[in-house]
Amino acid sequence: MSSPTLCIVICGAGAAARVGVLVGLAQRDGWTVRLVATPSALPFLDLAALEARCGAPVRSDFRRPGEQRVSASTADAMIVAPATFNTVNKLAAGIADTYALNAVAEAIGRGRPVAILPYLNTALARRHPFRRSVEALRAEGVHVLFGPGEWEPHPPGEGGLTIDGYPWHLALAAVSGRCSGAPEPSRDTPEDQSGG
Repeated sequence: MSSPTLCIVICGAGAAARVGVLVGLAQRDGWTVRLVATPSALPFLDLAALEARCGAPVRSDFRRPGEQRVSASTADAMIVAPATFNTVNKLAAGIADTYALNAVAEAIGRGRPVAILPYLNTALARRHPFRRSVEALRAEGVHVLFGPGEWEPHPPGEGGLTIDGYPWHLALAAVSGRCSGAPEPSRDTPEDQSGG
């Protein structure tokens, strides 16, 4: 039996450079990992290292005519992390103007387990559009890890101080608990995982 596939959608925020932590946690738990990046996430990523770890290219754009069709939205589960203010609001509003947003929107429509782990500051997080977007996504069955006990925003200008404590493991646990056939999440702490 093949292992279930987890698609990680990476947005352009400081924690994106440490997405290797989530890749390592997921692979240790038995997931096949595929990566999709928004265009603004690409400068944060070591694409060669991530592609070597996952055995597949990091997708950031729609396929060209004649290219093999591989849809991220057919993965068994999806995590959007780090998810930016822009991505959360666009996704809730039904805007799919990038490959990454299109993949997540379709996965939600297919009823796949989707977890969103935001990464933004308190000024953005207190905005009404963001709060409405979180509630709209939750109403569609998306697990948005936002609030006490999950993830809380950092003060403006202090994002760099919070990267090491970013709770990648919570996003993985959220989809593992909702995906039939998903591996059981490891009980180890994420501190051992490399950022690669």
